[in-house]
Amino acid sequence: MQLTMTSSLHPNLVVCPNTKAHSILFTKLRDEQTSSESFVRYAKRSMRLLAEGRERRPSECCLSDQLSIHSNCPFFFLLDALAELPTVDIDITTPCGPCQGVQGPHPSSVCAVSIVRSGDALLEAVRDIEPGIRVGKILIQRDESHPEKLPTLFYSKMPPGVENMHVLLCDPMLATGGSAVMAIETLVGKYTVDPANIVFANMICAPEGLNVMAEKYPQVKIVTVMMDEKLNNDKFIVPGLGDYGDRFFNT
Repeated sequence: MQLTMTSSLHPNLVVCPNTKAHSILFTKLRDEQTSSESFVRYAKRSMRLLAEGRERRPSECCLSDQLSIHSNCPFFFLLDALAELPTVDIDITTPCGPCQGVQGPHPSSVCAVSIVRSGDALLEAVRDIEPGIRVGKILIQRDESHPEKLPTLFYSKMPPGVENMHVLLCDPMLATGGSAVMAIETLVGKYTVDPANIVFANMICAPEGLNVMAEKYPQVKIVTVMMDEKLNNDKFIVPGLGDYGDRFFNT
């Protein structure tokens, strides 16, 4: 799978190819007739599909194994997001001879940070790939009564030494960009994380949010699957899929 780099909306935007499997699953996720139970099933299937690489399940290979595969092999979404972290070239020997590959960072040097609640679903997909990865949490609530849906920070918790780690920020939806910017401001301001060490993984994004991210944090790399049309007056992504957290957690 070849990723697409586009700089029209954000200088570090990476868009995964829209495969037929993605189209089928995202149609189910977007459909308002899909029940919460089915939404969870399709969401988990899509994240599992997006997180898996080649023919092995995430539980069957560690992060270093998955990021050491030959450079011509395909990556999928979260695997792609992890692959956007720094790598080094290495020489290995296969049963048939020498081969050059790439190796990613050790799991202990990577922190997956979820923007609670929706980000928790994506975080678990990351932990399916590598259970040993470090975890951080940021709780941000949008003020639904405000016309701009301004975010408020309520809580954050990071592992010790996060300032020296690579951070994978997880949130399925990038709408206004308010929550993402506040999360990054927290990582940078409170925990002194370098913005260039942050990769933001999401499933659907809107142009408005990408523009905000480009203005505030062009150094942060964004890896996404779908770029939708716009935001509506209620600041929801169109066509989008509604409130991901409400539908996933049936609230």
